[in-house]
Amino acid sequence: MPRPERTAAILVAAGRGLRAGAGGPKQYREIGGQTVIFRAMQAFCQHPDVFAVQPVVNPDDAAIFNEAVAGLRHQPPTNGGATRQASVHAGLEALAAEKPDIVLIHDAARPFVTPDVISRAIDAAGRTGAAIPTVAVADTIKQVCDAGNVEATPDRARLRIAQTPQAFRFDVILDAHRRAAREGRSDFTDDAALAEWAGLTVATFEGDPANMKLTTPEDFVREEARLAAQLGDIRTGTGYDVHAFGDGDHLMLCGVRVPHTRGFLAHSDGDVGLHALVDAILGALADGDIGSHFPPSDPQWKGAASDKFLKYAVDRVTARGGRVANLEVTMICERPKIGPLRDVMRARIAEITGLDISRVAVKATTSERLGFTGREEGIAATASATIRLPWDDKGWGE
Repeated sequence: MPRPERTAAILVAAGRGLRAGAGGPKQYREIGGQTVIFRAMQAFCQHPDVFAVQPVVNPDDAAIFNEAVAGLRHQPPTNGGATRQASVHAGLEALAAEKPDIVLIHDAARPFVTPDVISRAIDAAGRTGAAIPTVAVADTIKQVCDAGNVEATPDRARLRIAQTPQAFRFDVILDAHRRAAREGRSDFTDDAALAEWAGLTVATFEGDPANMKLTTPEDFVREEARLAAQLGDIRTGTGYDVHAFGDGDHLMLCGVRVPHTRGFLAHSDGDVGLHALVDAILGALADGDIGSHFPPSDPQWKGAASDKFLKYAVDRVTARGGRVANLEVTMICERPKIGPLRDVMRARIAEITGLDISRVAVKATTSERLGFTGREEGIAATASATIRLPWDDKGWGE
């Protein structure tokens, strides 16, 4: 059977995740520098065979959801229910008007789903109508009684661990959920169990051991360590920029508009702090400098806001599968005084880059009235950036 042309996905994200400990719902916590739900949704949003992604969220989480998945395309979120089963049903009903052929149902707490697993889910649903990803059980499993005594040792060769996305013909699984709701059945722990109850034969396809569900605090610690180990190519870069003063009534410094008696003479907004950071990041990537990516001779950058340049540099790191670990910038000037603005500047850089503010440092010094900065003819800035990239056989993050 050819792959159906219309495949939608449901991201179930209405749970509270209490077993994950303090810190709010686990799907909105960060892991590897991104929120769990962003990682879980991104693979579906970017998959070429998924035309619609339907989030199901707790109504109290609307604001935090929008912030956590900013930049991803998706359907308007729908409110979940008191159970996972009720939330999936709500997602199915929200998608009904779109008339998908196949629906993939995925837990937002599984942030490591890959495009290959999604493709296998679509293929399996197209062939069988109902299929789930599974992985083999490595340990011996014991069945115990209420007293804790062993009753049986199942044959582990016949046991599998179920994962998501679970894949179904849309009309069939929607009918099954509607029937369960009519009959007052709300005790199914996954959609495969509900499908079995409805009389469907549920096939299996190859899952992925890394596609685990984050449940406990220990899961977060372990996966953070695993992600960090994958980014073993640690690099540093430095940057320097300077701009002279001209006419004006303000300066852009580290993304902050600072009132001043002069302005910058510059092709863009002249933000020496952000320009130095851009060069530091590009230097760590061995990827040219700010002038090679944004030539001053190009009129499109005339008066441009430098936050675009910094976001671009960070995106270059992300595109290589890496993370920015730390940014530091030092402003060299007599005036304006940077100290009172330091934390505002740190916060602005953190906002532009998506980093936690604890990974951003802003410092300032004077040149003791020596040189052009001492004569207040302009401002200079130096910067450093530390990034982490995946290590390949060559020792490069290429």
